[in-house]
Amino acid sequence: MIRVCLDREALSMAAAELFATAAHSAVRDTGRFAVALAGGDTPRRTYELLAHDPFRNRVPWEKTHVFWGDERCVPAADSRNNGRMAGRALLDHVPVPDGQVHPMVCGQAPQDAAKEYEALLRSWFPGELPRFDLILLGLGENGHTASLFPETQVLDERRRWVADVSPANDGMHRLTLTVPVINQASRVVFLVSGANKASILREVLEGSPDPHRIPACLIRPAGQLVWLVDSDAARLLRNAA
Repeated sequence: MIRVCLDREALSMAAAELFATAAHSAVRDTGRFAVALAGGDTPRRTYELLAHDPFRNRVPWEKTHVFWGDERCVPAADSRNNGRMAGRALLDHVPVPDGQVHPMVCGQAPQDAAKEYEALLRSWFPGELPRFDLILLGLGENGHTASLFPETQVLDERRRWVADVSPANDGMHRLTLTVPVINQASRVVFLVSGANKASILREVLEGSPDPHRIPACLIRPAGQLVWLVDSDAARLLRNAA
């Protein structure tokens, strides 16, 4: 499903509404809500909305478990840290128990950190693959999502749940959920905003690109796939509604 919103504020409101609805549905069905947050600039406003009424009172925070889709291997206090951003925008302002917030902590050895986060997921999710109730994702101008970057080996990973990756363009180590884990989610929601995303969004949604060149094309979840895009990002789409 592709939903075109007037602007980033409308997109953020729609995402907050979807978050609250998904949380209630998950708690009703299973007694808990497992969400993997995205980093980047676009989700920030959604988190800020969720931190305040009316959305703050609509989410069952005491039964919410928070994970991350990816993280940069930088200190927790670094402005580039996804966990820090989500904390300041959302988690510091809502009553999620501390033990239910599960940040990715990279440390000195990214490979070991990936194994540790996978072990955490395996202890929390029984079965062959974890099934998140909701995974939020962004879309980079180069077609990456989470830390699934073009032409990286992680795109072919089928066994690990969490992998370390170091894109050639910046050399920064990162941790990321792998494609099979993301595709197992009950609902995956892309948040895409800005005219600078228009060309890549059209290629992802209406082209036939090589997924190794544009990794976002690999995201085909077993559950629902939702694209929330603003009018600037959608300006080149032919089939948006």
